[in-house]
Amino acid sequence: MTDAQETAAHLRTTTGGGPPDEEVSSDGLPIPLLEPREGIPPVVADAEALARVVAAFAAGTGPVAVDAERASGYRYGQRAYLVQLRREGAGSALVDPVGCPDLSALGEALSGTEWILHAATQDLPCLREIGMAPTTLFDTELAGRLAGFPRVGLGAMVESVLGYQLEKGHSAVDWSTRPLPEPWLRYAALDVELLVDLRDALEKELDRQGKLEWARQEFDAIASAPPAPPRKDPWRRTSGMHKVRRRRQMAVVRELWEARDRIAQRRDVSPGKVLGDAAIVEAALAVPANVHALSALPGYGQRMGRRQLDQWMAAVERAKALPESELPQPGAAPSGPPPPRSWADKDPAAAARLSAARAAVSELAEGLNLPQENLITPDTVRRLCWEPPRQVDADAVAEALAGYGARPWQVEQVTPVLVTALTA
Repeated sequence: MTDAQETAAHLRTTTGGGPPDEEVSSDGLPIPLLEPREGIPPVVADAEALARVVAAFAAGTGPVAVDAERASGYRYGQRAYLVQLRREGAGSALVDPVGCPDLSALGEALSGTEWILHAATQDLPCLREIGMAPTTLFDTELAGRLAGFPRVGLGAMVESVLGYQLEKGHSAVDWSTRPLPEPWLRYAALDVELLVDLRDALEKELDRQGKLEWARQEFDAIASAPPAPPRKDPWRRTSGMHKVRRRRQMAVVRELWEARDRIAQRRDVSPGKVLGDAAIVEAALAVPANVHALSALPGYGQRMGRRQLDQWMAAVERAKALPESELPQPGAAPSGPPPPRSWADKDPAAAARLSAARAAVSELAEGLNLPQENLITPDTVRRLCWEPPRQVDADAVAEALAGYGARPWQVEQVTPVLVTALTA
């Protein structure tokens, strides 16, 4: 039995969660499918119903389970189209942010309450947009990583820790659909049904492993992190961009990307549904001379009308007309060390430090039974190895790590092995 299997078995037997071991073993017996305890709650879509939910959750006790559904791949941006909550004494609630776009009253009612989310960093941006932000949180996905679980999706965690199977199949649907079908609502309600139980079980397991304080520091860092700034030159992230070498071609990518983004935002659809990344790159590589040449490229075929072709050709013409001084530079300005593959040529000593540091971190992470990237970010290790402190000792390395954003528990764990690696 692996460490993770022992952890799961230990959790089920010590927390009382889920059915007995034989029902979730590999002997072929089915794992029970979870059903909402109080049935599917009605969707809250007006001010009066929202006020009742706010009052109920303000009067509830204990932590609150929170989840959000977006329409990624269907709509522009990452706004929430459904918010699910569950709290002791309040039951479950499904809130429609389309009908109730301002949930700040609900956020205020839950101020000071611990929020339980799964993969919190995915949902917090869209929750903040509608007025909901936790002061304290517990991330069950991150807790699973720190506890050493190899599979940390919500369904896998509920199954391995609590012994229940969550309904599957609706995670990637268009949540902007109205009205929402009943099977989707059941799926959404179940996402918060056992989050409190999962949180409690994982807290006990983290405490057993001596990692609970580590988790608390990670959760505090997520809750207190400011919103991410807008990406600089987001067009550079176009899939297939590595094929585009010349500055004029890059200008075509930029003009097409920005034209697509304006159209997608106006129509409130995913940019990929307006024009695919592959089509943008094809036009950039070809720099077509006219609409006829553009229409012959992959992604601009018979299904595309003349009006659409004209708007894309206009973007290409804008790029072709730019003076050399206004063409984009070959790459974004570097904000850190060069790619590690070039270190051996540029700085062999730094390359040797990085090799030793990576090996040391890998061995330490394996011994602690957690992913390397959760022990310390690879970017932090690269920065430290590229520009180590002048005086390599524990205090200097610890100070450098903290300056790069490492949490105290991470600094404590990795400083000794990194000092050894840097001075080898």
